[in-house]
Amino acid sequence: IRSTLLSASYSGLEESRLSPIPKRAKPTHLAMDKENQIIGYVVPIFRGSQEYASGLSDTEEARMKESAGYMARRNLFTSGLEMERTEQTSRKVSMRQSAEHISLSKRIYENEEYHKCMNEDSLMHAPEFVIKPRSHTVWEKQCVRLHCTVSGWPDPRVIWYKNNVTIDPMARPGKYKLQSSYNVHSLQIDRCDFDDTAQYRVSAMNSRGELSTFASVVVKRFKGEVDETLPMPRHGIVSEYGITFETHIVDGFGVSFGREGETMSLGAMVIISPNLARYQPEVQWYRDDVLLQPSKWCQMHWSGDKATLTLTHLNKEDEGLYTLRITTKTKYETYSAYVFVRDADAEVEGAPGAPLDVTCQDANKDYVIVTWKQPAVDGGNSILGYFVDRCEVGTTHWSQCNDTPIKFARFPVTGLVEGRSYTFRVRAVNKSGMSRPSRTSEVVAAMDPADRARMRGTSAPWTGQIIVTEEEPAEGVVPGRPKELEVAEATKNYVVLSWKPPGERGHEGIMYYVEKCVSGTDSWQRVNTEIPVKSPRYALFDLAEGKAYRFRVRCCNSAGVGEPSEATEATTVGDKLDIPSAPGRVVPTRNTATSVVVSWEASRNAKELVGYYIEASIVGSKTFEPCNNKPVKTTRFICHGLVTGESYVFRVKALNAAGLSECSQESEAIEVKAAIASPTPPYGISILECVRDSMVLAWKQPTFIGGADITGYFVDYREVINGVPGKWHEANVKAVSDRAYRVSDLKENRKYQFQVRAANMAGVGIPSLPSETFICEEWTIAVPGPPHDLQVTEVRANTLVLLFKPPVYQGRDPVNGFYIDIKEADAEEEAWRGVNEKAISTNYMKIKILKEGETYVFRVRAQNKAGVGKASEPTEPVLAETKPGTTEIVVDIDDDGVISMNFACSNLTPDSKFVWSKNYKEITDETRITVATSGEKSKAIFNMPAEDDIGIYSCAVTHTNGESSSYTLSAEELRKLLEISHDHKFPIIPLKTELAVELQEKGRVRFWLQAEKISANGKIQYVFNDNTLSQGEKYKMNFNKDTGVIEMIMESLLQEDEGTFTFQLQDGKATNQSSLVLIGEVFKQLQKESEFMCKEWHRKQGPHFVEYLSYEVTPECCVFLKCKVGNIKKETVALWYKDGREVKGDGNLTFTEGVLNLEIAQISKKDAGVYEIVMKDDRGKDTSTLNLTEQGFRDLMNEMFSHIAKSSTALKIQSTEEGIRLYSFVSYYNEALQVTWHHKDSAIAFTDRIKSGVVGEQLWLQITEPTEKDKGKYAIEFHDGKGGLKRTVELAGQAQWPNLVLLFSDRARVAGGLPDVVTIQELKALNLTCNISGDPVPEVVWLKNEREIVSDDHYIMKFESGKYASFTITTVNTTDSGKYSILVKNKYGTESADFTISVFSPDSKK
Repeated sequence: IRSTLLSASYSGLEESRLSPIPKRAKPTHLAMDKENQIIGYVVPIFRGSQEYASGLSDTEEARMKESAGYMARRNLFTSGLEMERTEQTSRKVSMRQSAEHISLSKRIYENEEYHKCMNEDSLMHAPEFVIKPRSHTVWEKQCVRLHCTVSGWPDPRVIWYKNNVTIDPMARPGKYKLQSSYNVHSLQIDRCDFDDTAQYRVSAMNSRGELSTFASVVVKRFKGEVDETLPMPRHGIVSEYGITFETHIVDGFGVSFGREGETMSLGAMVIISPNLARYQPEVQWYRDDVLLQPSKWCQMHWSGDKATLTLTHLNKEDEGLYTLRITTKTKYETYSAYVFVRDADAEVEGAPGAPLDVTCQDANKDYVIVTWKQPAVDGGNSILGYFVDRCEVGTTHWSQCNDTPIKFARFPVTGLVEGRSYTFRVRAVNKSGMSRPSRTSEVVAAMDPADRARMRGTSAPWTGQIIVTEEEPAEGVVPGRPKELEVAEATKNYVVLSWKPPGERGHEGIMYYVEKCVSGTDSWQRVNTEIPVKSPRYALFDLAEGKAYRFRVRCCNSAGVGEPSEATEATTVGDKLDIPSAPGRVVPTRNTATSVVVSWEASRNAKELVGYYIEASIVGSKTFEPCNNKPVKTTRFICHGLVTGESYVFRVKALNAAGLSECSQESEAIEVKAAIASPTPPYGISILECVRDSMVLAWKQPTFIGGADITGYFVDYREVINGVPGKWHEANVKAVSDRAYRVSDLKENRKYQFQVRAANMAGVGIPSLPSETFICEEWTIAVPGPPHDLQVTEVRANTLVLLFKPPVYQGRDPVNGFYIDIKEADAEEEAWRGVNEKAISTNYMKIKILKEGETYVFRVRAQNKAGVGKASEPTEPVLAETKPGTTEIVVDIDDDGVISMNFACSNLTPDSKFVWSKNYKEITDETRITVATSGEKSKAIFNMPAEDDIGIYSCAVTHTNGESSSYTLSAEELRKLLEISHDHKFPIIPLKTELAVELQEKGRVRFWLQAEKISANGKIQYVFNDNTLSQGEKYKMNFNKDTGVIEMIMESLLQEDEGTFTFQLQDGKATNQSSLVLIGEVFKQLQKESEFMCKEWHRKQGPHFVEYLSYEVTPECCVFLKCKVGNIKKETVALWYKDGREVKGDGNLTFTEGVLNLEIAQISKKDAGVYEIVMKDDRGKDTSTLNLTEQGFRDLMNEMFSHIAKSSTALKIQSTEEGIRLYSFVSYYNEALQVTWHHKDSAIAFTDRIKSGVVGEQLWLQITEPTEKDKGKYAIEFHDGKGGLKRTVELAGQAQWPNLVLLFSDRARVAGGLPDVVTIQELKALNLTCNISGDPVPEVVWLKNEREIVSDDHYIMKFESGKYASFTITTVNTTDSGKYSILVKNKYGTESADFTISVFSPDSKK
């Protein structure tokens, strides 16, 4: 163990010459001097997250880290003391190190000789620098990266040194970043400072040798610039309190694309172990290495396991590289991705994009300089200039600062009010219109910079200078001359002057007057004549371009105006800053399937360069789209969002404040596809079988195969003794293609660890993490081992197919089935549940119980007679979804009857291949299936379809995101396919319609059919009774190749044309025919119709009836006889006849309508008869007849009766003096109308009390003296010869009936008591009494022979109590004989009762 540790110590700490510490001292947080006096508190050191594959055991690696940490602490805090101690290293230590070096060299030599003997064709060679790191000179706070490419086998170990001191990223987290990928090694130094100026060495070493190379980094600093570096992580020694935090960022955000105005969230899951309650790491977000602070534009959130950054309102300023940094006590972890922000849709079509990065500089009392960056999108027309707007804080009013657009991306804004705050924005304009406004600038206050500094309450940084100012004189002193007047900036639109206040200015404030004069003259003109300026800055506008001017400034206060300053040198008005030159050669390089790395040569002699815009165009489109909307300052950029498989060209533009340069030359075209790299490590190493001297391993395929097929795997193993791993040994020299391998020559009951590396055409990848420790002991269990190599394919929203391999260890008996288990990915271990109740015998299964959007994992268990064995390793989580663009296998049968299965994939990469399988075993024998692939499509062709071909066929596309599909060929499906194939081999021409016959104009006979599909080369043969017909006078043939209509026309049918007509079709090898039989009655009927149509055609050559004579009854019950005529002219006449006699009708013919009418206003029986109309002119005549007698007349009248019935109103009730009247109105009444009244669905028998009649258009039913029996439903039925029409009304239960009853009960009535005849003897007395009722009390009148009787001594008439009426004749005589009546009446009615008195004398009776 000690020898191994010494060897590891030498390999890890060779450069430091530091011997291992025999015992680790207790960590302390106090800093001591040489006399052990406490001099301060030690800040804990910050460890990084980078790990090195040193090949040492866990214990050795921990001791290595302790030694490295000890060295880092010693260098940081006691560098001078340790240098002294190093120089005084004892002879004993030096000898021990020398011996260790000799021992290690010997072991390396023996190892090399051993491998030479084992592999004579070994490709092992010493390290070689294919690309060496270049020296760099950078500005302070910039990032620099040193790259080198190293070849060698075995893979060399690479170490970076700074001034011959090993660089440890854990000593200064965030400062250094080491990366090794695909033999490319890099050292990144973030936010460089003066201490990073050094010579850097990179050393590569393997068993074949060691090689080093050097590069220098020089860091420069801008003069007078204040150091504003980002907050750095805490430095110093960290007390971990016995806890080592492991941080992992998972489910990170990828490259994102947004649009201005949208909201975007970036988030990542963070796993920190151990998971301590209420422990919160430090979460920081950076954009382009600038720490972000919470604001209205960005919001940060930490939920305990997820960090989220929300950009609330995207602008192009938000574009850049975003980095999430998670810092714990022991290490940090970072994750980065780029965010692209596209322009929002322009408000005006063709308008440019909005400017960006609006900032305010050199703010003073009434003056500020606004700067911005030009947009990448100009809308297709060059930008004419920019408008600057300002808004005072607290208001929403924006005012435009410049009247004309300026092209320079910098503008001095004057006229600000001292003490007020402002924000600014910028708009671009071209000939199409104005852009959207930029994001507003930060708030800036118009005030003296010194006052602003005092308000902040912070002191200025130390600049290394001490400025001594003179004591200010007393008040009332005229200020002196301004000092150091200079032209700070000059463009063709304006000139900016700057100066310093004078030393003599008194205690009060001073202001300034600016004067100018044309160069060569001495005529000075004051520029600001009205109001002096308060700031020592001033912008002059409206100067003549091309002229030279000189300027000077005077100070003024209440004491007066001072002497002018020294005049400036002559300044010519014009742009001093030139537009940068076009960038140099543009070189694109493959990166990923959707991105390309673009590098270019920087613009030469560019002044004040702001950055570059990169544009891309699909080859042939000639349309360039911006790749970035925020300028980048580097000469290398990764263009994302490209279409895989498309070819692009790129060009670059540089920009500064003066404008954008010309575009560079277009790059060479490059196809977008992933670059080839060595694969990532395999993972999930497990044991499938174990015997006394060998173990069978299984592992999972790397998550990234490097863009090329994996050619094989290499397995290494090492023995673990007492928890200390030994040296790695190769298990296989030749790569194995399967993901399972038997490692032999092991020792029984020993412990081993394994690692696996994958290889492709780019090389061998880095090894996997060491596996768990396994004991090599023979398995004796009865049940089988775990299945392995689980693969998921054909993933859809609700289904997928799981493939697996049977276990290597069978157990006591052979495996006879498998069980599939499933659970949700985030569920507990107890959530595993079975998919199949009965064991399956195949090594695949289609799972159909998925829920869309859910994520699952699967495992497989094998069984034999002894039982069910151990479960396999679970699969990776699988999301149940149907990905966009997913296609399925399509079965096709071509015209030759060949059956094929077709699969298309639009997401191919250059290395993609279509792999066809039957029952999920790759088809290699083409005896029954032939595979043909062309472009994005592949087909599997059945050579001779038969029952042997029944099975499940699948097709998978390699180097894609799981593109696959399957098709099940069952016996029934095979039978259907064979039937269709037979039809294709022996095809028929499909017909839309069979042969049919129709009659055309002049009685022509047309035989026709329509073929559904027939080419232009189709041939038709016309046959009649087995005789071929040909084109001629009698037969006219036609074949429309566009519509497939085939026809034969005959002018007429003769007796000899009776028989069978046949059309025979041929198109290549496809044939068909259709026949039509015309014999017997069918032929005669067709011939008759043909002759009739021929006569009709001739009839229509002159004036004729288009519509023959008919009648129409209007709703007003008027009858019109009408007809429609055609082919008429002015000379055409029309004559009307009834029963052979001419009648006067409508003889005026209109050429537009051609309609003739004969009106019968009030039709009656006398209008019945036969009507005829004759049309004639010099071309001929036509006649139409209408029979309106008997049935014809009855039909007409019934139609009129129907109109009358429909016009009838609802049946209504009216009270009359006699009783109740039911009535309905009609629009017209005809005496022939038949009406029936019903009561309770029975026809009413009319009596003197119930009568019906017609008054005008009113039909009524009168009920005199209604009683309770008269209640019920009444109806009037109109008869029209068809169904008729009824109108009904209900008396009972309606509101009218109580009123009617009340009317009858209150009506004056004679209740009874009077006889019909009274015979009385002369001289007798007569007294008659009757009952009277009514309310109000009726009036009673007695009558004799229709004359009223007056009460006297002879006639005594009484009416008592309003109820009883009496009539008395005191002495009857013969003159009293006659007819008597009593008449009672009130307001509801009148009633009378009659009786007769007969007087006789006794003599006459005798």
